[in-house]
Amino acid sequence: MRIAIIAHNGKKADMVSFLLNFKHILDQIELVATKTTGGLVEKAGLEVTKVLSGPEGGDAQIAAMAAENKLDLIVFFRDPLDKHPHEPDVQMLMRICDVHNIPLATNPAAAQLIFEAIIQRHHLTQGDQ
Repeated sequence: MRIAIIAHNGKKADMVSFLLNFKHILDQIELVATKTTGGLVEKAGLEVTKVLSGPEGGDAQIAAMAAENKLDLIVFFRDPLDKHPHEPDVQMLMRICDVHNIPLATNPAAAQLIFEAIIQRHHLTQGDQ
């Protein structure tokens, strides 16, 4: 499974905290992140492949991966109360997720539900073996 993670500046600490709560399953998941978010995730002790930062085109790179069906999920903790110069890229990423039916969690509550479903599915799969 490959999950892309992105977080606006005001949400980066939330992203790291969220991922650390699920560290026990992340060794089985490949993480891809925009540059700054990925750097913080690495400092927290998780493995991640980094692309460009969001404003430099990282959101577009992740959207391209989604369009090529190379991602299973995108977790993008957005800050709706701040302005972002790369907002057109963010909108494009969201549209690509809808076009290609890629799950997109834009806040911790949605991401938690999806991660819990991943854990449940993994336990069911292991129980079937």
